[in-house]
Amino acid sequence: MAAPTAATAITAHKLGANIGARIEGVRLGGDLDPDTVAFIRQTLLERKVIFFRDQHHLDDAGQQAFARLLGPLTRPHPTVRSAGQGHVLAIDAEHGKANAWHTDVTFVDRIPAISVLRPVTLPSYGGNTTWANTVTAYNNLPPSLKALADKLWAVHTNRYDYVSHVDQIRIGGIDVKEQAYTEEFRQDVYETEHPVVRVHPETGERALLLGCFVKRLVGLTTAESSAIFELLQARVAQLENTVRWTWQPGDVAVWDNRSTQHYGVADYDEPRRLHRVTIAGDVPVSVDGVRSTPRIGDAAHFSAVA
Repeated sequence: MAAPTAATAITAHKLGANIGARIEGVRLGGDLDPDTVAFIRQTLLERKVIFFRDQHHLDDAGQQAFARLLGPLTRPHPTVRSAGQGHVLAIDAEHGKANAWHTDVTFVDRIPAISVLRPVTLPSYGGNTTWANTVTAYNNLPPSLKALADKLWAVHTNRYDYVSHVDQIRIGGIDVKEQAYTEEFRQDVYETEHPVVRVHPETGERALLLGCFVKRLVGLTTAESSAIFELLQARVAQLENTVRWTWQPGDVAVWDNRSTQHYGVADYDEPRRLHRVTIAGDVPVSVDGVRSTPRIGDAAHFSAVA
């Protein structure tokens, strides 16, 4: 990948054949020149998730200033109002671990386009995050499965299974803080009907739009929905289609939320807190040109449509 100008020392290094790059030679902030921003965006579109090391200078303000260079920011979350300030959502393991494959906030119609994440507190071991390329997952489907997926629609909701589950294993029953966060997450119900295959608005690529917010596939029985969902979701999560990042202090990850899923590996029992900012996205469009449709809930307060 070429740097934006010969005078700069910006470089991008692939982390795998199908996904991931590490960018060097950039000090992130709101004062980046247009060529550098264009290079970052193009690398992001090509590699789906990009990483920066040694950004120790960034605080919440700097993270938001950088993110604004990529587009208008959303509110922290459609329902969680207690875990962030400004446009920043605090992702704290104290409130639960996101150890399920997902694309951010697919239960609303206006899915964020891009997410920017930086660690604030890291455990001394574990706590890595894995990303998967939903474009290559689609491209690698056999023609018969592509034809099926192209016609499928799915209902996504914030009342999905693992949020509804209450951990009764701990002595004393419910973890009060985790349960309170879960109830806040579910306080306003959202359901949106999305195409299982969406067309990326910038690249024109087709990507699978699935993940753990999927409640059911439209027009199919529960058994049929489950079988087809698991079949397609397994293609997304194939190891060859993923990249796993070992967090260090000062890291920043940026991913294209329109062409990825991610999974936070829950292999730690120490504090872990990261701050996320999301950039407003469009309403997904199917291969037939049909836009996603909200069934329950209005997400206008969360994000204007980009």
